Amino acid sequence: EGLIEFYDSFKDMFEFFCKNTTIHGTIRLVCSDSNRMKTAFWTLLLLSSFGMLYWQFALMFSQYWAYPVVLTMSMHSEPKMFPAITICNLDPYRFELVSEHLVQLDRMAEESITFLYGINTSARLFHMNDRNIHVKDLPSIGNLSRSSFKLSQNFSLLRMTDLRSGKKHSSVGFRLCNATGGNCFYKTYSSGMDAILEWYRFHYMNIMSQLPVIINISDHEEQIEDMVYSCQYDGEPCRPSDYVHFHHPVFGSCYTFNSKGTDPFWTATKPGIPYGLSLILRAEQKDHIPLLSTVAGVKVMIHNHNQTPFLEHEGFDIRPGIATTIGIQQDEVNRLGGNYGKCTTNGDDVNVKLLYNNSYTLQACLHSCFQHIMVQKCGCGYYYYPLPPGAQYCDYNKQPAWGHCFYQLYSRLRNHHLNCFDQCPKPCRESLYKVSAGTAKWPSAKSQDWVRQALRHQNGYNSTSNRKDIAKVTIFYQQLNYQSVNESPLLSENLLLSSMGSQWSLWFGSSVLSVVEMFELLIDTLVLSLLFCYQRLRSKKTLR
Repeated sequence: EGLIEFYDSFKDMFEFFCKNTTIHGTIRLVCSDSNRMKTAFWTLLLLSSFGMLYWQFALMFSQYWAYPVVLTMSMHSEPKMFPAITICNLDPYRFELVSEHLVQLDRMAEESITFLYGINTSARLFHMNDRNIHVKDLPSIGNLSRSSFKLSQNFSLLRMTDLRSGKKHSSVGFRLCNATGGNCFYKTYSSGMDAILEWYRFHYMNIMSQLPVIINISDHEEQIEDMVYSCQYDGEPCRPSDYVHFHHPVFGSCYTFNSKGTDPFWTATKPGIPYGLSLILRAEQKDHIPLLSTVAGVKVMIHNHNQTPFLEHEGFDIRPGIATTIGIQQDEVNRLGGNYGKCTTNGDDVNVKLLYNNSYTLQACLHSCFQHIMVQKCGCGYYYYPLPPGAQYCDYNKQPAWGHCFYQLYSRLRNHHLNCFDQCPKPCRESLYKVSAGTAKWPSAKSQDWVRQALRHQNGYNSTSNRKDIAKVTIFYQQLNYQSVNESPLLSENLLLSSMGSQWSLWFGSSVLSVVEMFELLIDTLVLSLLFCYQRLRSKKTLR
């Protein structure tokens, strides 16, 4: 009795509630009981208000459980680390171990070009006497050129014509078949140049698969001075510890500056050209493998630290004989993840095992995912990607149908039909670099003589020709302030409660205490119902 208020009837309890509650409009149900029309009107009005209120609540919860996000942009200005810069000379090595096969491939390419276009390219394109690269400290494994590997003649370049809309169209390609030969298709290109390059790369991968995986190409005797004649950052000369060397099978010898991003030397304190990275580069081609790299110049990529540079996707070319200034502007993207979107902090929660030893990126995950599927479906790995443990690179002498398998898988990946895009989320935190470039002829006609002489005496520049075989590139921050794009919940818990309170106040003009009053009414009703049932049962027992 100290906790529950007892009433003689439900009517008395309801009248007490309507006269004392803070919910607006309920008192009209009691004071207008002599007029049934008004009582019915106010009853209908209150029920309609309840219906509208809970309809709004349903809309709010459906929007909340959809987990929408809103993008907020903010500007920050502070000293920051200079990005990692990767440069490649577009001059891949011709290894001595497979030199004879590469010479044969060059002859096949010469014959194919002559067959397709009637052009004799032997004197202008191929240089059979270029020096080969010898890798030191290689165990005695025999001469691979005398091994059982043979270039296949089953992938000849063909010209095909077809009629479309009454017009004659020509394409160039080569034929690929599965293991049984019952399923074949032509890998065709409308451009004969693209077809020849792809055909050459296909054979090149089979040749390079003969090289032992234990070869560490980065230990090759080539020095950075062979490519970089001058290097300065913020007016100070670069140090040997500022770069790492690696070899790319297509883009040749590559160097990455500030790869780790931990050296205070690379802290950017001022924007502008004088405070950036200035390089004078050798931009000629020795034509080691001319059909892998038809561009003369240098490939450059600006990327994050501890990140594998995928130059085929994000790199850009620097022309020889040109001074290029590249201004960079940094953007930072922070994604929520969880229920608000699919992203990963460091890749540990991703089902794909990364084959790269650097930090997680979307491209690294996609390449790793494709390589795992390639090994599973085709029985061997794609030469341009790292291998999973226990796998081997594809060789059409051992896996004659791997090309058919690879091109079909790659087409499915490109069309998002493989599940790699579902398994590889974007990073939750990502730095992006917007690039703007300007070019000018360098060195000028009047200054090229003394510039070349200065380079020859100070930096080992040994060219005596008038070819545009050098290039200058300057990379700098345009501004130190950067734009941060952050995802935040469109409807958080606090905002949801605030919106519900606003709706409750709109339809009933009351507060959260009014909700407590309603719960109190429900408890009193339940207790009174139990008491009445108990009294009825007790009275029946007494009558018996």
